[in-house]
Amino acid sequence: MYRQEEIKPYDQGVEKAAQVEQMFDNIAPTYDTLNHRLSWDIDRSWRRKAIKQLQPYQPKTMLDIATGTGDFAILSSKMLSPEKLIGADISEKMMQIGREKVQREGLGHVISFEKEDCLNLSYADNTFDAVTAAFGIRNFADLDRGLAEMCRVLKPGGHLSIVELTTPVSFPMKQLFRVYSHTVLPVYGRLISKDTSAYSYLTRTIEAFPQGESMVGILKKAGFSEASFQRLTFGVCTMYFATK
Repeated sequence: MYRQEEIKPYDQGVEKAAQVEQMFDNIAPTYDTLNHRLSWDIDRSWRRKAIKQLQPYQPKTMLDIATGTGDFAILSSKMLSPEKLIGADISEKMMQIGREKVQREGLGHVISFEKEDCLNLSYADNTFDAVTAAFGIRNFADLDRGLAEMCRVLKPGGHLSIVELTTPVSFPMKQLFRVYSHTVLPVYGRLISKDTSAYSYLTRTIEAFPQGESMVGILKKAGFSEASFQRLTFGVCTMYFATK
């Protein structure tokens, strides 16, 4: 069983949420570069596929959970043309980079950023047409509660689109990914980000996180009436789509 609260970036005694905030503040300046390099830029196509899941529904109000530096929010705005999109995250330093990117893209009239506890969102019930999350829900201290909050703030009939890193299930990608995630990813991440723990922590969360059918069951338990998944790039990444 995945116990999110037991997997922490650092060995400090403070709660996981505070450690995750510190970690992302630490790696914020190099986060985008590392994401693209470590995935060979495939992460861009993963985001695009996840957003395409929402195109038939033309959402006007959107919430991007664990928005980080705003890549998913910016791409969503360009592909879906919502009237309002809020990027929510625990890390102010990550969001500050996102704000700068949004201004450069001329999307400040659509996208805003707000610091939020994703396990206790400040938004009213039934607020958003769509909620998205890219590579962030693995860091929730309580996955069930986080997903229930995402469901709560969605309007009835609204949709959730998630893209998350996962472990491949088939030979030889399963074995190759394990070698890569335990050697190249943490070493290169440590050299570039100067954070000795961050990318080893991220590897542990990928391996421990529920995926596929298990994640679909968790989504339904959280209150979604329908949920499905699709593995991408031999299972290195998985898309989830759910309806309230």
